[in-house]
Parts: sequence; structure tokens; C-alpha cells
Amino acid sequence: MSRIALVTGGTRGIGAAISIALKEAGRTVIASYAGNTEAAAAFTAATGIESIKFDAGNYDESVAAIKDIEARYGAPVEILVNNAGITRDGVFAKMSRDMWDAVLDTNLGSCYNLCKATFDGMKAKKFGRIVNIGSINGQAGQYGQVNYAAAKSGIHGFTKALAQEGARYNITVNAVAPGYVDTDMVRAVPADVLEKIISRIPRGRLGSAHDIARGVVFLTADDADFVTGSTMSINGGQHMY
Repeated sequence: MSRIALVTGGTRGIGAAISIALKEAGRTVIASYAGNTEAAAAFTAATGIESIKFDAGNYDESVAAIKDIEARYGAPVEILVNNAGITRDGVFAKMSRDMWDAVLDTNLGSCYNLCKATFDGMKAKKFGRIVNIGSINGQAGQYGQVNYAAAKSGIHGFTKALAQEGARYNITVNAVAPGYVDTDMVRAVPADVLEKIISRIPRGRLGSAHDIARGVVFLTADDADFVTGSTMSINGGQHMY
């Protein structure tokens, strides 16, 4: 059987593109989702990729989901893409603790939950590929997104630290930091605002979900074992450092 890959938030947008690209690369892919059962069912029907429902921001649900996958497939998850994420935007003066907690739990806490649940299995197999999806706004900051920027910035530090622990076991841990990508969420931005965003991108366009997926496929390849602790910025040149 091919290596098992789990993509959280993997049935829509960037996550769906990653799931499909990993399947095309020969992986056995499972895509998780938190709430939209109808969209997940449509995704599975269209792609043949299994979708499972659990809250990646909840530790107990995450552990239970991994145990279920391992029991049904008889093998550990060897490729993990932590893509689950939400936004609860607002200026700091109006940001409630609930808005902060929800974003930190889902965007950053999910990385801990799923890595904790899969790391021992990867160590036993002497193979693991973990990719955490960060953001340009975690690198550069963004007005009205103190919670989101903090969570995504935390992902980059989490990645570098865990990479040092996983290296001896052939477990690589990397991050991908997308710029502005042509998804439903971005397309909902008012046209004049979107035009200003695109004007700041040297490549002159929004990214595509496939741009991000190609980066993930590269980082999860069997022979990508000398790339770890890195952040791949896929943003059309909008933010360089």
C-alpha cells in the first residue's frame, strides 16, 4: 500500500488541491473537514478521496481520528499536511478572547494535536513528512488579524523546532507560506481592495491553489529528506526576506 497522507481542511480550497495533488503523486489520501458535510461528500464523489469529519483544533478528536485511520488501514499516517484554518478578523480593540482562542486553537493548536498523534508512528517507520501551512500574514503581519498573524507566525517557529527533533528519524518538518490565493474567501474581497492587493504582487496575479499544492508535493516526496525546518514562501514575490 502507498504511504498514507492526511490533509486537514482537505476538502475545499487549497486543501482540496493538496489532497488531489498528493493522490496524483501516488499517495493514499484522507481529507478531513470540520463542518461542511455536503461539500465534503461532493469532494469525495468527484475525486474518490476519503473525507472524514473531526475538529483538528480539538485534541481528543484528533487523536481518535488518527487511531481510527491506523486501525482501518493497518498502517500509520506517514504524510501529514496541517492545513486546517479559520479567520476571526477584527481590530485588536474589538477582538474578544473567544476570537483569539478560536483562531489559535484551530490554526496553531491543530498542528500540535495532529503532530502529537502521528509522530510516534512516523518514528517507528523511520519516515515522516510533515508540512504546516503558514501564511504571508504570519511573516509580514496584517491589519485586523492579530490572532491569525500570531497563529501563523507560531507555525513557523513550531516547524523549525519540531524539525530538529524529527531529523534523526527521517521525519522532515517544513512549512509553506502562501500569499494571496484565488479562493472563494479572497474573491469575496471588494473588487477595489482586491485590485490593490494584486498591484502589490510582482507576478501581477493571485496565486492558485495548485501553486501551493505543487510545493507540498515536493516537500512530501520520499527523496526530499534533506529539506527540513524550512519555510517555502509561495507568494508571487509579494513578501521577500
